[in-house]
Amino acid sequence: MPNRRSFLKAGALTAGAASAAALTSRAATASKEQKPSTSAACAVDGYGYHLPHFKPGSRLVFQGDSITDMNWGRNESDRNHYLGHSYVFLLAGRLGVEMPDAKLDIYNRGKSGNAVWQLRKRWQKDAVDMKPDLLTILIGTNDIGQGLRKPKDKITPAAFEADYRFILDASRKANPELRLVLLDPFVLPTGGLKNQKAYSVRRALTDELRVVVAKLAKDYDAVHIKTQDIFDKAAKASAPEYFIWDGIHPLPAGHELIARHWVHAVSKRWHQ
Repeated sequence: MPNRRSFLKAGALTAGAASAAALTSRAATASKEQKPSTSAACAVDGYGYHLPHFKPGSRLVFQGDSITDMNWGRNESDRNHYLGHSYVFLLAGRLGVEMPDAKLDIYNRGKSGNAVWQLRKRWQKDAVDMKPDLLTILIGTNDIGQGLRKPKDKITPAAFEADYRFILDASRKANPELRLVLLDPFVLPTGGLKNQKAYSVRRALTDELRVVVAKLAKDYDAVHIKTQDIFDKAAKASAPEYFIWDGIHPLPAGHELIARHWVHAVSKRWHQ
């Protein structure tokens, strides 16, 4: 009769095999579901996700508000803190590990509190002069917030679109081959937005700007990441508080959610 130690060892081996099989199955499923429609071979990371293709030394610039900013260090020589701790940091880590030969040059230029008109004021220095090969923009929540705090400062969808077009035009003029990734603004009913009336008002305004982002993504042939839909789905499967703490700013799981969908969307467009 086997002793207790042998029994536990056998059970652990069985559980380990089952866990490995489950991981392999999930990776295979993810790979099958996300395989781009191309006959070319595609590089795949350790999670079964296809990787985007970049020419060596490509510069990736991320622009936006506090969701992107997340306290990135303005001291470029401090490489431990330079990227902040948003989805930009997570992407730099993942792409750096999975694509070391690409030697990607990644910069965070998000600025807390910015609306799109404020991006426009600093666009030459913080976007055009950076000479990116790929530019990612996540903006909109402060355009809404500024108007809610001071109704006289309300930014209409038309004004939002005009300023957004200005920065996109300036970037494409400087680099006609520039790759663009546009993310929708988003909210969830957490923090101060647990109040149903407050959430309904902000969500309606957010949805108006999402329509603009979708239109711009189509007009400029940009990758469009429907971030609000992504957070809605995740919150339904779990809980809003797990991803966003105050209705607006993501927690670590929320930033990882953005990062994963960025990799997936960019890989579908620009695959190896």
